[in-house]
This record gives sequence, structure tokens and C-alpha cells, in this order.
Amino acid sequence: MASKGREGEHPSVTLFRQYLRIRTVQPEPDYGAAMAFLEERARQLGLGCQKVEVAPGRVVTVLTWPGTNPRLSSLLLNSHMDVVPVFKEHWSHDPFEAFKDADGYIYGRGTQDMKCVSIQYLEAVRRLKDEGHHFPRTIHMTFVPDEETGGHQGMELFVKRPEFQALRAGFALDEGLANPTDAFTVFYSERSPWWVRVTSTGKPGHGSRFIEDTAAEKLHKVVSSILAFREKERQRLQSNPQLKEGTVTSVNLTKVEGGVAYNVVPATMSASFDFRVAPDVDLKAFEEQLQGWCQAAGEGVTLEFAQKWTDFQVTSIDDSDPWWAAFSGVCKDMNLTLEPEIFPASTDSRYLRAAGVPALGFSPMNRTPVLLHDHDERLHEAVFLRGVDIYTRLLPALASVPALPSDG
Repeated sequence: MASKGREGEHPSVTLFRQYLRIRTVQPEPDYGAAMAFLEERARQLGLGCQKVEVAPGRVVTVLTWPGTNPRLSSLLLNSHMDVVPVFKEHWSHDPFEAFKDADGYIYGRGTQDMKCVSIQYLEAVRRLKDEGHHFPRTIHMTFVPDEETGGHQGMELFVKRPEFQALRAGFALDEGLANPTDAFTVFYSERSPWWVRVTSTGKPGHGSRFIEDTAAEKLHKVVSSILAFREKERQRLQSNPQLKEGTVTSVNLTKVEGGVAYNVVPATMSASFDFRVAPDVDLKAFEEQLQGWCQAAGEGVTLEFAQKWTDFQVTSIDDSDPWWAAFSGVCKDMNLTLEPEIFPASTDSRYLRAAGVPALGFSPMNRTPVLLHDHDERLHEAVFLRGVDIYTRLLPALASVPALPSDG
């Protein structure tokens, strides 16, 4: 165990709070400061450091601990640098101060999503290197930009580049979610994000008249059909205790647009929806259902996709799988209860899985309310430090998985 630092604070916690204070907040993240922080960590730990610019001003930082057998595929530890915006007036403390209260709770944007995991990776590697360990498989830590805006200027581009191929990743860990119970959630897949905009056109006119075939009437029909579907899925989830959020399809109406004045009936109106499509859904049939709702509403109703993920992949959680066996074996040895689930939202894991890299989403935060993207996002320092302990056990097991046929 590392010695206690200033005012008795564990140095890993001090480092975590330092990283939290870097304002990598969307829409204008300070990636330069984050990369300087990571470069300094690489220098201190004696790790290789590579920077890959995947888009203008969007750089993936890769820290590498070489393994003893370069023929084996590597272990990839992914985390994103950016965090979502805040509404400071709703916070008890400055969201970028990394305030720690008397009970040990650290308040800050990114405490759960996901700067905690970034530092847990780094501190686990520090401990293992300090103890003189070496492992057969190379460990790469990737710190990526723009996950919170969909990964389109980050991991989505990175996996298509030769620098990613050169990492020869055989297995990856990425972010998960907190769990308010004693158990730890691990995610082996995720729902497919479909962002859909329905546009309705109709007859315009004066706001005082009963105009037939208006854009609003037809849009209302589609909205009603989609919200009825939403209620059906919600009831299905609530009525079956065996189902988790990731196993049903969710949808929310997130934007309604149209109109120019109170007394003018608009010729065009639109509604935007955020669907998260469950893994067992027939995507072709589901799209046909969406089109059918539009056609049933009348002439001039169309839909377009702002995002449509169809490359659905599942990471094996079968005991016969060597990666899962190594991961779950460590958790069993540490008496950690695992709850495997489908991630209800989206992470960069989907790009890794689509690129052929099995990935698990795991943020070791039990007995912790899920507060990502919420006001007063926080994490207890003891939970954070326990996460460092867990990764310190996980990394040796995963980096020592024996040679597999896929290693070539």
C-alpha cells in the first residue's frame, strides 16, 4: 500500500482529484491539459506514450506497458477524457473543484463517468510495476476524446486507423455503471442507439381556421404511435423482475420543432426521438414498423436517421471463454458478486466490439448511486480505492491469459 500523502490523503485519491480539476467538459474540452497530465503519468511510470490525431484537435493518447511475449494479442484498457456539461447552480460544490467532504465523498463532473476508471488503470499499473511484475501480454491504456458526443471524432475513427491495428488488441475493458447494491455490474453488450427525426408536411394557413391535413395533426399521430410503443415496453420491463433496462427498447421524445408565429399554421413540423434498441430486436422489422407509423399518419410524413447503429455484437460471458474465465475468476477470488447486463445506453465499447475486439464494460463502484450526468455526481474515496485494488488483481490475470488461436 502506498504511503499517505498530504493531510493523510491517499496519493491515488490526490491524483484522481487532480485529474477531475482538468476541465475536459463538452462542448469545448481542454484536451491539451488532459494530454499533458497523461504524458507526465507516462513519464513517471516509464510507459510508452503515443498520440494519434484522429480529427483536427482530437487526439487519442496511448500509454503502453510492453509484455514479455509480443506474439500475443494485447490487453486494451479504454477510457474517455471528456465529461458532459454541468448546471453549476444545481451543485452543492463546484463541479470542477473535486471537493471532498468530511465523509470522504468526492464531488465532481467525471467522478463516475469516467475519470475514476482512468486513474484506477494508471494506479493499478503503478502498483504492479513497483512490485516488479511483468506479464506476457502488452497492456495498452487508451484515453480517447469525444465519447460523450457519440465517439464520432474519437473511437469511431481510431478503430479504422493503422495505429489501432498495430495495438493488436485481443480484449478490452471500458466503462460501466455504478451499482447501489453490494454487487458489481459488468456489461457484455449494449443497446443500439437510433436517433430518428420524423418530419411532417401539411397545409398551412391562418391560425383562426379549421385547416384540413395539417402537419401538426399528422405528426401527432406518429408521436402517439411511438409513445404508445414506449408505454408498452415500460410496462413489459416493470411487470417482469427478470428483465433489466438493457433488455427492452426505450424511446424518448427529445425535440419538437416547427412554426413561425402563433397565428400561422406551419407547413412543416418535426419531432426527434432517441431510441435505444434492445439486442434481440429484428432491426429490419423495427425500421419497417417506424416507416409504417409514418405512412399511417398520412401523406408527406417522412423519417430520417441522425444515428443508426446496426453492428450489434455480444462479448462472451461463457465460462469456457478464456477472457471471461480470467475476469470472473478474479472477481470470485475477491468475493465480488457480478451482475452481467446489457448496457442501457452507448459507450465506445460498441466500436471496439464491431472491430472484432471483445469488450466488457466495468466500473467497479458498488454501494454507489448511479449519478453519471447528474447534479452532484460524486464517488466515495474508499470505493475509488477499492477499484484500484480490483484492477490490480484483474490486470495480471487478463495480461497472463495463455496463447489463444486468435493470437495468430
